[in-house]
Amino acid sequence: MVKNSARAAELFHALAEQTRLEILDELKEGECCVCELTDTLQAGQSRLSFHLKVLKEAGLIQDRRDGRWMYYSVNAEAFNELDELVDSFKQARKARRATGCC
Repeated sequence: MVKNSARAAELFHALAEQTRLEILDELKEGECCVCELTDTLQAGQSRLSFHLKVLKEAGLIQDRRDGRWMYYSVNAEAFNELDELVDSFKQARKARRATGCC
């Protein structure tokens, strides 16, 4: 059973959009500046900022300021949390089959 279904929904919502997945794909290579992401993804800064905000609020990325630039990176702890969540679904499936119910 999912311990916190609201948290699970927040994480999956943040992952349920192609642009956000593309951002995470870029960030898995290492920290990136907003301007680098804008160029690489060929996305407008306002659109990109919206998606970065969703990812940050879900805790999937973290940011740091260096002068006037903002840098983003993947938050490994959040992906560990996702691993545990997915594992909990796998375990629930196994437990249910073991009971022989219906």
